[in-house]
Amino acid sequence: MLNIHNLSIGFQGEYLFEDITFKLGNGDRIGLIGKNGAGKSTMLKILAKEQEPDTGQIAADKDLKIGFLKQDIDFDFGKTVLEESYEAFEEIKKCEVQLERINTQLAERTDYESESYNQLMIDLNDIQHQYEILGGYNYQGETEKILQGLGFKREDFDKLTDTFSGGWRMRIELAKLLLQNNDLLLLDEPTNHLDIESIIWLEGFLKNYSGAVVIVSHDKMFLDHVTNRTIEISLGRIYDYNKPYTQFLELRKEMKTQQLAAQKNQEKQIQQTEKLIEKFRAKASKATMAQSLIKKLDKIDRIEVDEDDNSVMSLNFPVSITPGKVVVKIEDVSKSYGDLKVLQNVNLTIDRDVKTAFVGQNGQGKSTLAKIIVGEIEHKGELTLGHNVQIGYFAQNQAEYLDGNKTVLDTMIDAANETNRSKVRDILGSFLFRGEEVEKYVKVLSGGERNRLALAKLLLQPLNVLIMDEPTNHLDIKSKNVLKEALKNFEGTLVLVSHDRDFLQGLTDTVYEFKDQNIKEYLGDIDFYLEQRNIENLREAEKRTVVAEKPKESNKQSYEDQKKLKSLNNKLSNIESKINQLEKDIKKDDVELATNYDETAANPAFFDAYQKKKKSMEKLMGDWESIQFQLDELT
Repeated sequence: MLNIHNLSIGFQGEYLFEDITFKLGNGDRIGLIGKNGAGKSTMLKILAKEQEPDTGQIAADKDLKIGFLKQDIDFDFGKTVLEESYEAFEEIKKCEVQLERINTQLAERTDYESESYNQLMIDLNDIQHQYEILGGYNYQGETEKILQGLGFKREDFDKLTDTFSGGWRMRIELAKLLLQNNDLLLLDEPTNHLDIESIIWLEGFLKNYSGAVVIVSHDKMFLDHVTNRTIEISLGRIYDYNKPYTQFLELRKEMKTQQLAAQKNQEKQIQQTEKLIEKFRAKASKATMAQSLIKKLDKIDRIEVDEDDNSVMSLNFPVSITPGKVVVKIEDVSKSYGDLKVLQNVNLTIDRDVKTAFVGQNGQGKSTLAKIIVGEIEHKGELTLGHNVQIGYFAQNQAEYLDGNKTVLDTMIDAANETNRSKVRDILGSFLFRGEEVEKYVKVLSGGERNRLALAKLLLQPLNVLIMDEPTNHLDIKSKNVLKEALKNFEGTLVLVSHDRDFLQGLTDTVYEFKDQNIKEYLGDIDFYLEQRNIENLREAEKRTVVAEKPKESNKQSYEDQKKLKSLNNKLSNIESKINQLEKDIKKDDVELATNYDETAANPAFFDAYQKKKKSMEKLMGDWESIQFQLDELT
């Protein structure tokens, strides 16, 4: 499919990677990993033919179709969700234009016996045949199916894309790529704006994808579930193994241990040989043997141990001053964007030193409320900040908050004050911007490097409250771990907007779920929230089942009605028994998911069986409602 040979590319006199060689084939689902700035996004751009390498060749199959999902998307406005999604079917849309033109001519013309009219009929038949081959009669249904899988509702289909957040617009772009039947998919951070349900759906889609997929992601759970091969870019080299992420790490560790052992044995042999050479050199009769040993020593291929890039940023958020007991008080806050209501009469109090998570699907108002708290957007209702509150804000889309035409150093100097301006270079160094890297322009930084710069800027201002909106987007796994540890140790108040369950685990005291324009409080961490939400859903099902246990007593009934009533009650009893058993099974699976996600998800059959149970429950509840309706009619 695609052969990459001796690929090299440099930046400011240094190689990002040099003489890299690998192949891509059908069925390859590759996790492309490495530290921020290692060259992952650059590699995708080269594979997509959007950037030329300095040296090397790429040989591709003829007519290879490549789909590329970038981190930063240029989006055209003025179209509905469906209209934008249909842009994936360029050839089908051309056929539709041709068919409409021919049908219009056939309707207007009356020269039925002419040669040109006959030619139109032939053209119509040919284009209809091509339209059918291209899937013209199925593409609309397939589009709706993909959009729903990515979290869109039917009522969203006819809304303008302008009304959706950047995360939802990214989903539309992802939907277009999945609909195009590309041979190779290049996905740069595809899960950054997806909620857990949509991530699980995307995992299932990619697992069954027949072409090749190259994924840049720092979501280790996603990589483990989807990939069957891992390529790591580290210090200009690549390490390529046919293993998903976690198994790759274990294999790399084992191989390095073996390399160290082999290197140690070789060093021992070399030392013994050198001793013999010194011993024989002193004797004329042994001089020939000494020369032979020297030549043998020169020919030894010295074993090298793979070098690891273990550099990590250093992060600590100091608290400026102690604020009052109540940090933020929100009363009857509402926010709409035109006709779209996002928040309705929300009430919330955040106390000092409490760590809070905002969770829920995109578009439910999490980022909106965060922006309201920091005073970035107008709203209805009252918002009061407590005494001595000093807020540090990390925005979701750093590209909009950083000036691309400034250098890294100038960005920091401009944000500094007289007391900390002298510390700017030290702070940048602790965030891995060293030497000439501080002279890089922001516009050439990777997504992860921009996030590191934004975190560094936070340290230049006094703060005792941190509002962070998706801070882990684009951060590599080591940087995520550093950030999580720093937030654990932060002695101030934290409000964290995130979809990253692994990052949230054990980090917050309170969870607020955003849904249907309002919020609901859960007094615990993300695992407690997931457990409580699943129990609540099961209780709802149980409540509906209880209703059927007390049918109304019938008045005088005919024999046929009594016979029918008995039959329906038997059916109802049978369905309720199945529902009860399914509830137990699903509850067991839900608990397993919430408490042991990694091991559970490692079994590919688990989610298939889990979804099958959910669908069976939906059908059984539908049957239950139908029978209950019939019972009500008879009693």
